[in-house]
Amino acid sequence: MRSGNPSLKNESFTKHSGAVAGRPMTIQGTVNRTLILLLLLLATFVFSWNLFLSNPESALLLMLVGAIGGLIVALITIFVPKVSPFTAPLYALLEGLFVGAISAQYEVQYGGIVFQAVLLTIGVLLSLLLAYKSGFIKVTQNFRLGIVAATGGIFLVYLISFIGGFFGFEIPHLHEATPLGIAISVVIVIIAALNLVLDFDFIENAANKGVPKYYEWYGAFGLLVTLIWLYLEILRLLSKLRSR
Repeated sequence: MRSGNPSLKNESFTKHSGAVAGRPMTIQGTVNRTLILLLLLLATFVFSWNLFLSNPESALLLMLVGAIGGLIVALITIFVPKVSPFTAPLYALLEGLFVGAISAQYEVQYGGIVFQAVLLTIGVLLSLLLAYKSGFIKVTQNFRLGIVAATGGIFLVYLISFIGGFFGFEIPHLHEATPLGIAISVVIVIIAALNLVLDFDFIENAANKGVPKYYEWYGAFGLLVTLIWLYLEILRLLSKLRSR
């Protein structure tokens, strides 16, 4: 049982399998907690969005706080899942600050792009959930390994691009609106979307194993990580298309 999402680790679930006292994790509980996290993210998203439109400098500062704070909280959650009932909501609030300001920047440049990105993200989520539950997409071991490898490759490319930015080095086409650059973004969006399938399968298997109740927050946190990544990649792809 694997997931391309680094926040959903096989070891975290299996070491608790069959050793739960009290109420175990359920799929419905994870869904409920995912909705709570999305509402929290939306609250700070709207705040950061409005702040950017009235005071861009302050919004950019909050965006930085959200990005760095969200990364720190995410790492804590990944390595100490037991604290996820506290850290997952905090992560959602911090990421809302980051995503809200980023989205406002795109919206100012490309009017209507955020609404399109949100609709596409929701559409991809629901479509893949339906495909997974209907058995149209089979999560085999090779499927898992392929998505995990592709996700790791994307992370490595982004890391090289980030570090290279400090030295004037840029990966060709990665951030450009060229046909190849658009094709790269399409591939990344597909990989991000397929991570949702792995997350669905991972959470379902974890619930069947009867892991502790707090893993509902942990599973919801993992889904939120993937959804934010997918939304940002769709936003990037749409901006490339609009700029042409």
